[in-house]
Amino acid sequence: MSENIDRNAVRQTVPTDPKTGKPYINTVAAVAIAPSGTGSELSQYVAQSVNVIRESGLDNETNAMFTNIEGNLDDVLKVVRDATMVLATQGYRTGVTLKLDIRPGFSGQIKEKQQLVDEILSQTK
Repeated sequence: MSENIDRNAVRQTVPTDPKTGKPYINTVAAVAIAPSGTGSELSQYVAQSVNVIRESGLDNETNAMFTNIEGNLDDVLKVVRDATMVLATQGYRTGVTLKLDIRPGFSGQIKEKQQLVDEILSQTK
């Protein structure tokens, strides 16, 4: 979808999802989901939420602080909810940090944003 898109334009044409006929609102989410009161090592709990995200079929990547997810806004929010519920339904108080970059008309931004920054940095050397 992001071919021939003007990255500097304030507004983009909103594409339609060919399956549903509804607007496709591309979203990149950075999410951190973790329980409270379980001790100092959270990896075993975080892994449960990350597994839900990875099994979702949406593009994603995990780093030291967040898992990034990309897809249609409704799909991304559903996956965040499902990944949260895997801990909450076990009875844990669960904290969620969520940041969304909603950019209609774009896709592949998890990789493209990194590439753009790398290109800019390589030109300054």
